[in-house]
Amino acid sequence: MEVMTAQDVITYKEGAAGRLRLNRPKAIHALTRDMCLDMTAALEEWHEDPDVRIILIDHAEGRGFCAGGDVVSIVKSVEGQGRAARAFFADEYRLNHLEYTYRKPGVAFMDGITMGGGVGIACPCRYRVATENTVFAMPETTIGIFPDVGGGRYLSRLRGRLAQFLALTGARLDGAECKALRLATHYIPSERLEEVKQAIMADPYRVQAILDEHAEPDPPEARIMSNLDKINHYFASDRLEEILTALDAGAAEGDTWAEQEAKTLRAKSPMACKVSLKLLTESPKQLHFVDEMEMEYGIMVRLIYHPDFAEGVRALLIDKTGDPKWQPSDPADISDEEVDAFFEPLPEDERWIPLES
Repeated sequence: MEVMTAQDVITYKEGAAGRLRLNRPKAIHALTRDMCLDMTAALEEWHEDPDVRIILIDHAEGRGFCAGGDVVSIVKSVEGQGRAARAFFADEYRLNHLEYTYRKPGVAFMDGITMGGGVGIACPCRYRVATENTVFAMPETTIGIFPDVGGGRYLSRLRGRLAQFLALTGARLDGAECKALRLATHYIPSERLEEVKQAIMADPYRVQAILDEHAEPDPPEARIMSNLDKINHYFASDRLEEILTALDAGAAEGDTWAEQEAKTLRAKSPMACKVSLKLLTESPKQLHFVDEMEMEYGIMVRLIYHPDFAEGVRALLIDKTGDPKWQPSDPADISDEEVDAFFEPLPEDERWIPLES
């Protein structure tokens, strides 16, 4: 077994598997550009390697799988020229697209916190394993951006209005909920994961059977299922103001769930929420994943220059005061034309392009 160790991600071959192990535990394995490039390089190297039959993605140690992208460093870049921020998203999306189109099956072990960029590297995999430790979320509206890394595609395929609920509120799902919503293909207790990985590396042709054999036949109750009717009712509109009005009406009638979700939603960036709602109407129209990535990149490179991004990261991650001052703070002050502008194609020489085949 030859192990190639980078600072924050370990890539190596073991048995018949190519292994990508996130190794930045103090940051809950938040992705840097170098981590994305290292994983991309390994996948490209293994693409034609007959000894690699399957890809396993997990974390080496610590309490989370991947907390997302390292947005603090991205914000600091945006305050300068922004070139590093653009480069990060371009390379992260190339990794996501490479995974999505990869010929060899991938297995992601979402054991622990799986948010933002972590969702981006897990969801392209054919097999996605949740555990009792899984905390799955796309909380980007909290920091003034939107559920990217393919989030529009993954969320918009969920039943009813779950996409709108999850994208706007950043609600956290546990492992059982991920399995019930098919965001995870299997629910396996964490104590069994090492045995599962060893079995897959020894016999990758039986990956489906191995995961089925070790999965819990009766996972814990998926709590979100009891709220599906409320989610479909309150989040029925594609307009943020109408969703808030519906939640307020429910709260006035004594629905404490609606009252809490209205409070949660009002803490998010109104601009990011409106962009996210439009994303969920546009993503299903994108024929291929490459089209989704090109659209998301165009939105992102505009949104990172909007003041809400730097303000959201300051309030949540830098100063940790939890008091962002959104611009504007009232959704009614944001016109449809302002939102539509984020979705305009970039100039030809600035557009996102995937890796060459």
